[in-house]
Amino acid sequence: YLAKSDYFTGKGIKGWATRIFMQGTGQIPIDRTGGKASEASLNTGLQVLGRGSLLGIYPEGTRSPDGKLYRGRTGLARMALEARVPVIPVVMIGTDDVMPIGRSVPRVGRVGMIIGEPLDFSRFHGMESDRFVLRSVTDEIMVALHRMGEQEYEDVYASTVKHRRPAPPA
Repeated sequence: YLAKSDYFTGKGIKGWATRIFMQGTGQIPIDRTGGKASEASLNTGLQVLGRGSLLGIYPEGTRSPDGKLYRGRTGLARMALEARVPVIPVVMIGTDDVMPIGRSVPRVGRVGMIIGEPLDFSRFHGMESDRFVLRSVTDEIMVALHRMGEQEYEDVYASTVKHRRPAPPA
């Protein structure tokens, strides 16, 4: 999976434990600051796909602040088109029970997964630089996820919603 780079740079025992867990489970750090940093991270994902390996990506780019499904970012679409690979939609169920929003230590529990049929975007090969195609592919992926899961969908970026909410009490 692509995981935010902050998980690899934490300080103290907690930072060390998080880093060891992320590295041990094969997570790939992604810099989400934008521009060249994000481009380099996506290129790392393309290398994984180029080796014929599977790559997990959370298309919203961040964890949902309230359990809703939010608008997807187009990086996933660009990678799928450039790598010429299908997208296998996966919905995770029960994550809020195991790791509720605002909690730093997970609870013992089970997380379920619903795995959908692969989505073929070969009709768009060669159009990975067209922003309208990228948005269309991304929206098709989000519709598939919405149909598979039971989340309410909101057509706004999750990061926008996060920035509007007050910070949780410490």
